[in-house]
Amino acid sequence: MRVLDANIPAGEITNLHTHKYPASLYFISWSDFIRYDADGHVLLDSSTLEKVPLPVSAMWSNPLPAHALKNVGKIDLHVISVEIKTNRKILYHYCLKHLKMTEKN
Repeated sequence: MRVLDANIPAGEITNLHTHKYPASLYFISWSDFIRYDADGHVLLDSSTLEKVPLPVSAMWSNPLPAHALKNVGKIDLHVISVEIKTNRKILYHYCLKHLKMTEKN
């Protein structure tokens, strides 16, 4: 497991990086951003999303390829990320087992 506390001030851009593991994201504050690939092409402009996370909410994220993120909003984008560093096959089977147990209860 790896826990990241990412706080990106308005107008700032991160260095190019990856997230090679899935993660649970907890949003402390939300701000619009643009995610760029290694060549500078736009991967995601959050202002085009139909729904955005509310502050103090959580969501799941799959692994992400190399990218940089620019905060184009007016406030900090502050996210706590808990990456699950485990074998994907083990995680998959754990989730299947857990879901089956939940369905029986």
